[in-house]
Amino acid sequence: MSNPCALPSLALPPGRSEFLALPKLEERIRRRVGVCVHEFNLIQDGDRILVGLSGGKDSWALLDVLESLRRRAPIAFELFGVTIDPGFPRFNPDRIAEVCEAKGIPHRILPAPIDTMVRKRPEVTPCAMCSRFRRGVLYSHAKEHGYNKIALGHHLDDLIETLLLNQFFGGRLATMPIKLTSDDGGNTVIRPLGTCEEEDLRRLAWLKGYPIVPCGCPLCGASVLESRRAQVKALVAQLRETIPDLKFSMLKAMKNVKTSHLLDGRLPPIT
Repeated sequence: MSNPCALPSLALPPGRSEFLALPKLEERIRRRVGVCVHEFNLIQDGDRILVGLSGGKDSWALLDVLESLRRRAPIAFELFGVTIDPGFPRFNPDRIAEVCEAKGIPHRILPAPIDTMVRKRPEVTPCAMCSRFRRGVLYSHAKEHGYNKIALGHHLDDLIETLLLNQFFGGRLATMPIKLTSDDGGNTVIRPLGTCEEEDLRRLAWLKGYPIVPCGCPLCGASVLESRRAQVKALVAQLRETIPDLKFSMLKAMKNVKTSHLLDGRLPPIT
């Protein structure tokens, strides 16, 4: 997953030319999300969707586009924001709550002792532990309060990088699924931005002036996992210089798996 603490690459406030490009950018993102929602059957009438809001660019883009779709969709569904407070001293979720209040979206801040756990278990990869603990808190809260979907802000770059990380360092073919139901059927995770490029989401959050709220973790970006992800991200960027359609070709490949041409003996035989 991309670093939620990363600030937009453009430091200066947007000028008139950038604002003129905003409607076209919004339409491109909405179209891709709409196709993704339809293709993977992500949202149905009556859904109560819990939206994970970290305060990073991806989660802001997710909230923005889902709220836009909610107003336009022929079906009725509800959105509820939730932010995990990991207990890091520098993390301040107040700005997230303020934006949700201004948008009229119900929002909850859930405390989690992630800071304490990370300090007690220095031998465990902090980013992996943090991610697992956040998911556990979200799952429990969703079950307790009757939310039938959990929406997360992972995008196409995340899916591609996870696929390559699993291949290069884990020895397996796997990525983040766009729709995943837990083993007990109690939670369904959806990733509506799974076909959107990270750069588009970064520009959307920047042009709309969403506040970027760093997670405050003193180890953020310093783990082995984050180092490997940066290495893979750089590789993809280098390949795109000569293969411009690389990301969407890889997206197509992830939806066009020929299991009979793989080497996993556990796969059922093709008849």
